[in-house]
Amino acid sequence: MEKKLLQFWELGLSLLILSSVLETSNRLVEGSESTGSYDYTKYHPMDEIYKWMEDVERANPELISSAVYGKTTEGRDITLLKLGLKNSAVTEKKVIWMDCGIHAREWIAPAFCQWFVKEIVKSYKTDKKLEQILQNVDVYVTPVINVDGYNFTWSNETNRLWRKSRSAPPAGSHCYGVDLNRNFNANWGTVGVSFDSCSNTYCGTSAGSEPESTAVMDLVGSMANKTLCFLTIHSAGQLILLPYGHPEISAPNYDELVSVGKAAAAKMKKLHGMNYTVGTSPQILYPNSGSSRDWARLIGIPFSYTFELRDKGEFSHLLPEDQIQPACEEAFAGALSIITYVHDKAFNSGVLPNAAVALTIWSTVMAVSLNTGVLV
Repeated sequence: MEKKLLQFWELGLSLLILSSVLETSNRLVEGSESTGSYDYTKYHPMDEIYKWMEDVERANPELISSAVYGKTTEGRDITLLKLGLKNSAVTEKKVIWMDCGIHAREWIAPAFCQWFVKEIVKSYKTDKKLEQILQNVDVYVTPVINVDGYNFTWSNETNRLWRKSRSAPPAGSHCYGVDLNRNFNANWGTVGVSFDSCSNTYCGTSAGSEPESTAVMDLVGSMANKTLCFLTIHSAGQLILLPYGHPEISAPNYDELVSVGKAAAAKMKKLHGMNYTVGTSPQILYPNSGSSRDWARLIGIPFSYTFELRDKGEFSHLLPEDQIQPACEEAFAGALSIITYVHDKAFNSGVLPNAAVALTIWSTVMAVSLNTGVLV
C-alpha cells in the first residue's frame, strides 16, 4: 500500500514538473511568435516598426538591446537596436554601424534593416563564425533615421515619394525638409547639393543643422576610434558606393575599399544574378557632398559604404513587395561579406583601426584645402 502511495506521489510530482515546463515553454514560444509572425516580405509603417523593435528585443535579451539616441524635428524617437554577445575576454568591443531610411521614400531600406536583424537572430546560435563576430563586435542597427519623412510617406499616396526630412521651411520659403544625406559635416555644400529649400537635394542652412544628422554624428563620432565599418542603406540603382562624393578627393585605402566592395557584389550576384556596381559616387553616379558615408570616412572609420539596393529604374523607389525577399537576401550576403572582412582584419591579424588618428589628420588637411581652394 505504501509503495503504491509513493508511486502515486511520484507520478503527481512528475506531472506537476511537466506542467511547469510546458507553461515556461509556452511563454517562450509566445515570445518567439511575437517576432516570428512578423511579415518581413511586407512594408511596414513606423508604428509597426517601433512595435517590432520592442518585440525582437524582448524575445532575444541575450543578444539585443535598444537605445533612443535622438529626436526628430517633430519629436519622434530615433531608435537603434544593438546586436552583440557578452564576452569577458574582450576588454573593448568594436563597433559596426548600419542605418536605413535616411531618405523617406526608399522603403526597401528599412525593410532590409529589419531583415538583417531577423537573419542574425535566426543564425547566430548555429553559425560559429557569426557567433564569433558578435562576441567581438556590437552591431548598431537603426531601421529608420528619417522617421518624420518616412511617416509622411505613409500618410497618403500623394506623399509616397517624399525624400527629405520634415523640418520647417526657412524664412521666406514654403518648402519643408532637408536632404539629410547632404547635411553631414563632410565637405558640406561644395558639390551635388542645392541651397534652394524646395529642391530634393537641399542641404540645409549649415552642416548638421538637422537633429537627425546631428544625432548620428554625435553617437557615431563618440565611438569613431572603435568603429570598424559604417554601412548606410539606400535605394535604388544596385550600387555599392565608397568615399568620396567629391571628385577631387580619394580615400587613402581606396584600393582596399574597391576590393572589399567587389567581393561583396560578387556574393550578392550569386544569389539572384543581380549586378551591383562598385565605385565612388562621381565615378558611377554623380558628385555629391555632405553624405553620411563621406563623413564616416573623414572621421577615421576605415570602411564606409552606401548600398543602393534594387532596382535599376523599372520600379525605382516603388519596388514591389514581391521583390523584398530577394533584394534583402542579396543585400544581407553583401553586408555580411563586408562585416566578416573587417572583423577578420581587426581580430585575426591584430591590426586594429587605430590608424584613425593619422587618417583623421589627413582628412582634415584635405577638407581644409578644399575650403581654401588649395589642394595639397
